[in-house]
Amino acid sequence: MNIHEYQAKTLFRNYGLSVLNGGVAFSPDEAVDIAKGLDSQKWVIKAQIHAGGRGKGGGIKIANSLSEVKDLASSIIGMNLVTPQTGKKGKEVLKVYVEEACEIANELYLGIVLDRSIGKFVMMASTEGGIDIEKVAEETPEKIHKVILDPSEGIAPFQARQLAFKLLIPKEAFKSFNNQVNLLAKMAIEKDFTLVEINPLILTKTNQVIALDAKVNIDDNSLFRHKDIKALLDESEVDPKELEAEKYELSYVKLDGKIGCMVNGAGLAMATMDIIKLKGSSPANFLDVGGGASKEKVKGAFKIIISDKDVKAILVNIFGGIMRCDIIAEGIVEAVKEINLEKPLVVRLEGTNVEEGKKILENSGLDIIAATDLEEAAEKIVKVVEG
Repeated sequence: MNIHEYQAKTLFRNYGLSVLNGGVAFSPDEAVDIAKGLDSQKWVIKAQIHAGGRGKGGGIKIANSLSEVKDLASSIIGMNLVTPQTGKKGKEVLKVYVEEACEIANELYLGIVLDRSIGKFVMMASTEGGIDIEKVAEETPEKIHKVILDPSEGIAPFQARQLAFKLLIPKEAFKSFNNQVNLLAKMAIEKDFTLVEINPLILTKTNQVIALDAKVNIDDNSLFRHKDIKALLDESEVDPKELEAEKYELSYVKLDGKIGCMVNGAGLAMATMDIIKLKGSSPANFLDVGGGASKEKVKGAFKIIISDKDVKAILVNIFGGIMRCDIIAEGIVEAVKEINLEKPLVVRLEGTNVEEGKKILENSGLDIIAATDLEEAAEKIVKVVEG
């Protein structure tokens, strides 16, 4: 789950991290009111969307007067902001964060990411703040410094000092920097973040270390113990199909392809998407119905896939273990009849009660293309879509 910058900075502030004062505005007049309440003569107006690279798309502007605050807020709110992370379609901006400006002596990068290969958090820091960290990693990887965090203790004092030396933090700012990295590590571990980025982390002319930006991603599986964070979900930033999938407890992710996929098991779903690419087409989604799906869940999955206008055909790939193939077949038949499916449908069933499942499909009277294995299913669905 992602949250907005202004929400992340509230979490930062609650943990004692240094952030600048600001507030979220949904209209130009609200932006002016917030600016008036800040002890500043300059303000930064920031578009609030779940994507990075906002400045490149014109979503971050500096205002030198209250009239500029209103004008810039007017130009940003309602704009379709296109960044490297939104794709060509962009995202509509519904709100802005109005923040006091400050004098910057140096821009740094600081982040924590969950490294699933070792099951631990890794803190990364770089002197190249304010630019794409991906570009730094690709072109000058030696400028990214990493330390592995102990999940029970966070960052050790020697690790914080090590990063401070690598970042050339002046002696006068050591205490401020060490405090920030310790609090950031504590927050990431306690709140089950999978990613937290501060880009840039700035050093002021008075040797204070301040988080000028905040990007946070939280592990969805941990939200049951973080109700306060779950309440921060902005549904306008989430694909409606993904919200619908949550109601049926489905794992769904929208992709850019043409073939809708319904599969049971994340590994099998990944393999299905891979073989679709191998055969010359592309998947329109990742959708895992789980190991014990009901007919209602199958019908819900079909409705979600069909609601995607990019889908040209559907591939159902089920390996029945706990899930019985006859139950899946019944769900498919009911769903196809209920939604009056007009798009080509290829079904591959294998496993528990597979023969019963195949008979249900054969006797349904529906135009369903059967396949005996995954490769055949992929070849048939790609042939239908790509000709």
